[in-house]
Amino acid sequence: MRIAIAGGGTGGHLFPGVAIAEEFRRRSGENEVLFIGTRRGLEARVLPQIGFPLATLEVEGIKGRGIARSMAALAKIPPSLIQSRRIIRGFEPDVVIGVGGYASGPAVLAARFMGLPTAIAEQNAIPGETNKILGRFADRIFVSFPETARRFRADRVRVTGNPIRAAIAGAQRRERKPGEPFGLLIFGGSQGAHRINLAVLEALPHLGELKERLRIIHQTGKDDMETVTKGYRDQAMEAEVLPFITDMATAYGKADLLVCRAGATSIAEITASGKAAIFIPFPFAVNDHQTKNAELLVNRGAAAMIPERALTGESLSGVIRRLAQDPGKIEEMQRNAASLGNARAAADIVDECMALVRGTKA
Repeated sequence: MRIAIAGGGTGGHLFPGVAIAEEFRRRSGENEVLFIGTRRGLEARVLPQIGFPLATLEVEGIKGRGIARSMAALAKIPPSLIQSRRIIRGFEPDVVIGVGGYASGPAVLAARFMGLPTAIAEQNAIPGETNKILGRFADRIFVSFPETARRFRADRVRVTGNPIRAAIAGAQRRERKPGEPFGLLIFGGSQGAHRINLAVLEALPHLGELKERLRIIHQTGKDDMETVTKGYRDQAMEAEVLPFITDMATAYGKADLLVCRAGATSIAEITASGKAAIFIPFPFAVNDHQTKNAELLVNRGAAAMIPERALTGESLSGVIRRLAQDPGKIEEMQRNAASLGNARAAADIVDECMALVRGTKA
């Protein structure tokens, strides 16, 4: 089979696509995957490193960019449809899968107009604007949460969970032994999160005796790395500070508790890994979907949440201390998180896509 996977821009869109691509390759070395994205997205940096080809479109987001930039972005849609058609005709895919991001819309629409089987994956609890439109045309719609299914046509939607990379899906849940350091993993998405970085530095003086027991891994993004490194040094605390974590499976494996945003990919990886988390949702996410994502886990006893408007060094340190000093609560959150995960999401999506292709060719 030949599979085109369209979208990216951020890790939240790209890495589910990578998980699907990995599963297609695992099924057969003869399966060929082409990603369709943009030159500015994370895909342009990550995909060459992991061996997947990328074709690019000249397309931009529209919402929330001001009148002038929105009009300029709108003007790029017709050319991007033509570019998509050219790429698809050259690659001749059996199915085109949109995973969200700027390139997803024109590529999936072009494939639909060309009569090819199409699918989309919606990672968040509340669908993005592009997927709301594409959901009217796509043959299959894969959603991460049962609550999201009702927003699409029942005969086309499948609740699969959010696909995650094979290394994370296969990671073993950490069992902390008495006396071992408490593993704290802090990250804010592929670009880091400035507000979280500052709150963590403000929290350090309030951690008290817990500081001696912590083993911290902190992904800062490139802009805050020096500031955060100095902050730990000033508090005489050891921490592994990185601008970007490539091997998230290993990082998850060392962690007992996470402090992070509530993007859909993070949610999927956390539940598949069975991790306890403190979510600090990005308050300006479209439709406030990160808060909705986090609430799904909080309501099931799998996570804690601090809204950014309530985020201070004291509030964050208080939740970290409370959980780190209650191993039973951490274990309960981990069990509840694991019960919500689906490590087979990528496999289920590939099964559906293969059946879709077979049905089309029958």
